[in-house]
Amino acid sequence: MDKIQLLRQRRAKVLAAGKEIRKTVAALVDADSFVELSGFSFSKEPFYDAFSGESASKNGSEGGAEGEGIVTGFATIEGNPVYVAAQNFEVLHGGVSAANCAKLLKCLTLAEKNSTPVLYVLHSLGVQIGEGVCVLEGLASVIAKAAKLHGVVPQFAVIDGEVYGQAAVLAACADFTFFTKDAVLAADSPLVLSAKSGKNLAKEEVGGADALDKTNVVSFADAAHAEIRADIAKILGLIPAYGALVEENGADLNEAFPALNKRCDADALIKSVFDAGSYIETGKTCSPQVRCVLGRVGGISVAAVVFDGGEEGALLDAESVAKVTAFVEFAAYYDIPFVSFTDALGLRPDLATANSLALKNIFKLAESYDLHENARIAVIYKRAVGLGYTLFAAKSMGFDYVYAFADARVALFEDAKGAEIEFSAEAHTDPAKFAARYADATADPVNAAKNGYVDNIIEPALVKQYLVASLQMLLK
Repeated sequence: MDKIQLLRQRRAKVLAAGKEIRKTVAALVDADSFVELSGFSFSKEPFYDAFSGESASKNGSEGGAEGEGIVTGFATIEGNPVYVAAQNFEVLHGGVSAANCAKLLKCLTLAEKNSTPVLYVLHSLGVQIGEGVCVLEGLASVIAKAAKLHGVVPQFAVIDGEVYGQAAVLAACADFTFFTKDAVLAADSPLVLSAKSGKNLAKEEVGGADALDKTNVVSFADAAHAEIRADIAKILGLIPAYGALVEENGADLNEAFPALNKRCDADALIKSVFDAGSYIETGKTCSPQVRCVLGRVGGISVAAVVFDGGEEGALLDAESVAKVTAFVEFAAYYDIPFVSFTDALGLRPDLATANSLALKNIFKLAESYDLHENARIAVIYKRAVGLGYTLFAAKSMGFDYVYAFADARVALFEDAKGAEIEFSAEAHTDPAKFAARYADATADPVNAAKNGYVDNIIEPALVKQYLVASLQMLLK
């Protein structure tokens, strides 16, 4: 037979076995940019020979899985090179095999060698039966490599349907995970998890984006493919190694926002400080009082945590501290300046927080600050009280510059009631006088500025000017 003709026939089988997943990949990357790797790989596991015939013919191979249930290759997203590993649900429901893992591992190894970001497209009901321990070793090799790539190259995961079993770990390995409309993610079958809990829940109630609001795995929910492509391009553009640390975008470096002097909440602060159209917020479903924003301030890339505690201020717990830690690590790994807009109190005073990973997570956050020497700035825009000050505004925690708004509160305790424990005799003598003195003197930001812990007390309207000037001084 003519070899060219034979190649075309074989290629047609491969394409037929992955028609839908290739459409998905095409929607996520630049037009005609995808180049496939290991396209003719298929499983040689003899277990599947027992199912030759109808099953084999559907898969386009002799008892194997054409394309190995995964499509890998490289492409570009808005001109940025990326490696792509996309599970093919059309082949054995995206079932993971040892050979499947070897194909994925090859893709990750190339990404590591070439310092190129990775895009996972995940859709799998779990491992293929009959693989035994071999597939577990394969999964271990993939997870180990993905963990090794953490902080070396950006990793993005798209949950594009149901993803169960150990493949779900790749979603946690990724820096940013996108859930499409019908995405469900779980380490076990939702039916099993629901039954074990004594409930009868729909799969979306077990592993949908809204159901996973305590995991910090969901970076973006209900994402369409075109939106995912645009968001990945925006994120890569903000990482100095792949975009530019400083971009001339026409932003007014001296712009003031008088409205902030009258009312300054988290939304107003974000819209005022970040250059228009430059920013993106991630992880909205988990610990919404902690808002993680990537964007540009005066054309300079910034990773910012904005505390949004409303009138009461944000109380910390294990989840919120873990969310901040992951974002701080990302900024440190990729040398992006970090800014904390602080309205944070201490730990949430309840038994659940006391008996949680909160203290361990606080230590992990303190450790994360020391990963790299990226610039760090704190802006106390409402409150920095107790642990909220220690973690998110203290000079000794590595913040290069600390600013406080004129009406901010910087204190050991939130109010005089907390201080009464320490100064009970004085408080009981004249409670009203004690409360006034505590509010006006002890909690006033001037008190911290006297000791050099706050560099300047500023008008909210001028915050962007101060940030731009400080960031320019800290650029390497």
